[in-house]
Amino acid sequence: MQQRASTLLDIRNVTKDFPGTRALDNVSMEVWEGEIHGLCGENGAGKSTLMKILSGSHPYGTYEGQIMFGGRPVRFGGIRDSEAEGIRIIHQELALVKQMTVAENIFLGAETAKHGIINEMKLYSDTRELLSRIGVNIFGTAPVGTLGVGQQQMVEIAKALRGHVRLLILDEPTSALNDTEVENLMQTLRGLRSAGVTCIYISHKLKELFEIADRITVLRDGRCIGTKPTGDLAEDEVIAMMVGRAPTGRFPPKTRKAGKVMLSVRNWTVRSPENRDLYAVRDISFDVRAGEILGISGLMGSGRTELLQSLFGEYGYQPSGEIAVMGEKCKISSSRDAIALGIGLVTEDRKNTGLIPIHSVSHNMTLPSLPNLSNGPVVNTSLELASTLELVKELNIRAPSVEAKVETLSGGNQQKVSIAKWLMTNPRILMLDEPTRGIDVGTKYQIYELMDQLAAAGMAMIMVSSELPEILGMSDRILVMHEGRMAGIIESAEANPEKIMSLAAMGARTGLN
Repeated sequence: MQQRASTLLDIRNVTKDFPGTRALDNVSMEVWEGEIHGLCGENGAGKSTLMKILSGSHPYGTYEGQIMFGGRPVRFGGIRDSEAEGIRIIHQELALVKQMTVAENIFLGAETAKHGIINEMKLYSDTRELLSRIGVNIFGTAPVGTLGVGQQQMVEIAKALRGHVRLLILDEPTSALNDTEVENLMQTLRGLRSAGVTCIYISHKLKELFEIADRITVLRDGRCIGTKPTGDLAEDEVIAMMVGRAPTGRFPPKTRKAGKVMLSVRNWTVRSPENRDLYAVRDISFDVRAGEILGISGLMGSGRTELLQSLFGEYGYQPSGEIAVMGEKCKISSSRDAIALGIGLVTEDRKNTGLIPIHSVSHNMTLPSLPNLSNGPVVNTSLELASTLELVKELNIRAPSVEAKVETLSGGNQQKVSIAKWLMTNPRILMLDEPTRGIDVGTKYQIYELMDQLAAAGMAMIMVSSELPEILGMSDRILVMHEGRMAGIIESAEANPEKIMSLAAMGARTGLN
C-alpha cells in the first residue's frame, strides 16, 4: 500500500500462557483497513494462538492484553462474538461436509427458514450471488465431495463471506493447492481487497507473501519481531527475522556417498482399489542405494504417493512386480511386512495417517516399535520413556513433556514426532512423502539436516516432494513420474526445473530422460 490507512485491528500487549510454555509474549501489531497483511513465523511462533484469540476460540480472560477492533475494545467470549463483529477465519484443514451440497455447506447453520422449512430458492440464489462475488463458477447443487481441493477452498471462502465481513483470516490456504488454484485464490483475494475486505494471510511460503501481501509481520518465539511494507523487505531478511539469524543456505551441502543397493524395484504395477480397471502405478523400476536420497517428482495425480504406499503394503489391488531388500526378493502385503524388512514410511497427511493427535508424544513415537519395547503383552515403560526422551532431544522436539498430546504441538514439531516414530524402528530404508509440507523455514532446514545425516550414516531414502527447489536441493537422483509411469531418472548434477517439469507434464516422449 502506498499510504497509511486507518487501523482496523489493533493488538496491544497480548500475552497467552499454556501449562509449561508461553505462547504469546507481549505481542502488539496493527492491521490496516483494506490491506492484505502477511503473517509468518516458524512453527510454534504463536501465529495460530493469536488467530484463535481473534476468532474467539481462546476467549477473553484466558489471555492478558487488549484487542481493539474498529476503534473500540472487544472482548470475545466465543466464536459467535467474533463473527458478529465481522471476523471470519479459514483454517488449513477445511471444515466442509462432503455429503452436502455447496449451498448447504455455505449456509450451514444460517439457512433462511420458516416453520422449520428451509427456503431452498433463496438458499441457491444467495449461493449463486456469493460465488459470483468471488468469481467462482461452481454449481450450488454440486456435492462438495465431488469438487477438487481448490474448489473446496473457494467454497470455504464463500462460506466465510456470508453476511457482513470486515476481516478475513486465511491460515495456510494453499497447502494443498496446485499452481493454477493458487493463482485463482490470489485473484480472488485481490478482488476482495478492492471491495474493502481486509485479510490476514498466514503462510510459510514466502513467495506467496511477497506476491499478495501489502505488509508483513514476523513472529518468533511468541514475540512480534517487526512489521514492514513488503516492498521494503527481501526474502533473506524475512528468514533472518523468523529464525533469528541470517540464512546460510537452504539445503545442507551434499557430502554423502552412495553405497550398495538397499531397495530394488522391478516392473512394479498397482491397480487402483477404487477402480480396479485403472492403474495407479504402472511398470516402475528403480534402485535406491545406501547413503543416497532418491527424489520422486511429478504433477499431482501422477502416482507418487500411491507408489510409496503400495511399496509399504498399504495401497492397491493385486500389485505385481518384484521387490528386493538387500538383494533378497520379498513380498510386502502389509505395513507389518515392511516394518519387519526395515522399511519406514512418513506419510503425507501427518494428522490423519501419520499420527494419533489425541495420544501423547511418547505413545505416538513408540507405536510401531512396541514389540521391541515389550516383555510379552506388557510394555516396558522405563525403556519406552528412555527411548522417547533420547529422540526428543536428538530431533529437538519442542513439547512441554513426552506425555503432552501431539495435537497441542506446532506443525513442525508434529512432523518431527512423525519422523521420530519411524527412526525408533531403526529402518534401513526410509520413505518420506512431502516431509516439509506446512512447515516453516527453520524447521525445514532441521529436517533437511536430519535427512542428510541419516543418509550419510548409510540409510537409503526416498523423498516425494511437490516443491522443485526441495527436490533439486536434497536429491542425489530424481525419478520423475507421469500418469503413473516413470518418465525418467535424472542425476542431480544434470537436473533443472525445465527438465523435471517437461518430463512431469509430457512423459518420457520428451526425450529428456
